[in-house]
Amino acid sequence: MVTTTAPPFTPMPCRLRARERTWPLRRAFTIARGSRTEVRTIIVELADDAGNTGRGESVPYPRHGETPEQVLADIERARRDMETGISVRELPGVLHTLAARTAVDAALWDLAARALRRPVWTLAGLPEPQPRITACTISLDSPESMAAEAAGRAAFPLLKLKLGGGGTAEEEIARLHAVRAARPDARLVVDANEGWRAADLPALLTACAESGVELVEQPLPAGADAILSEIARPVPVCADESLRSAGELESLSRCYDAVNVKLDKAGGFTPALELARGARDLDLEVMVGCMLASSLAMAPAFFLSPLADWIDLDGPLLLAEDATPPIRYEGALMHPPPPALWGGTAAG
Repeated sequence: MVTTTAPPFTPMPCRLRARERTWPLRRAFTIARGSRTEVRTIIVELADDAGNTGRGESVPYPRHGETPEQVLADIERARRDMETGISVRELPGVLHTLAARTAVDAALWDLAARALRRPVWTLAGLPEPQPRITACTISLDSPESMAAEAAGRAAFPLLKLKLGGGGTAEEEIARLHAVRAARPDARLVVDANEGWRAADLPALLTACAESGVELVEQPLPAGADAILSEIARPVPVCADESLRSAGELESLSRCYDAVNVKLDKAGGFTPALELARGARDLDLEVMVGCMLASSLAMAPAFFLSPLADWIDLDGPLLLAEDATPPIRYEGALMHPPPPALWGGTAAG
């Protein structure tokens, strides 16, 4: 049974500002579906009459057919509803894009925390977040390049390897073995981004198990993953693109051992919290993940970290610049967001 929680705050009139922000990357980032050198996000600010301001950031997701222009237009169409006061539970009825819901939902939580002088984790009924080790992403490349990048990340004990490049199973295994040889000390997670073939799956999962991989994320295309319920899974398999709503968790539990909860794919902090709690109710393991974005987008996700077995929130580390004030990273150790960034006042 999926647990639902109503946020303990009421809508309030506010003024809305939405804008696009482009963040350049430190270097090109490549996954199975392509490469990029920058990321475009949407930033929403909500201000009340008492001088409190709440902020949220989201990433328009091409897989959902979203562009920044469409998301901004979606927010503008619903401006009157939002400025007169709207509940986070009402957002799906007035906003049609997930990126719009994600940014506005975060801004509403942030605004409520500041108006009520209570940090978000208390409003959400969550434990106070503590510093956590985040995964560090190794971009898809040749075995030699991935090994070199992994070797250069000695300060990161948990590496997430982007695989699924459309090559043969042997080529994928060569990438995995190269990284393992370069970092025998590292914990490894693999993200295939829907890029593996069902016929190759037994060999690839076996190779992952032999290499000590802790988790394999979305090996097959969403909608073509029923075979996962019929084969041995020597490594836990995690749903990402296959996960769309909390109502699907029970059926997914027959094919998957874990779920990756991302605010941008869930539609905000509110449904992501529901997903994480629902997964726990079904004894599924949880990863809290992210899209490429700034610390402002990472902050709400980090508040879900007490519910997670793994966190993959290294997005700001891949940017050439970050939001202000940024989340503090000490190597792989990610600290809770500063209250001035997102989440309201400090406890007490």
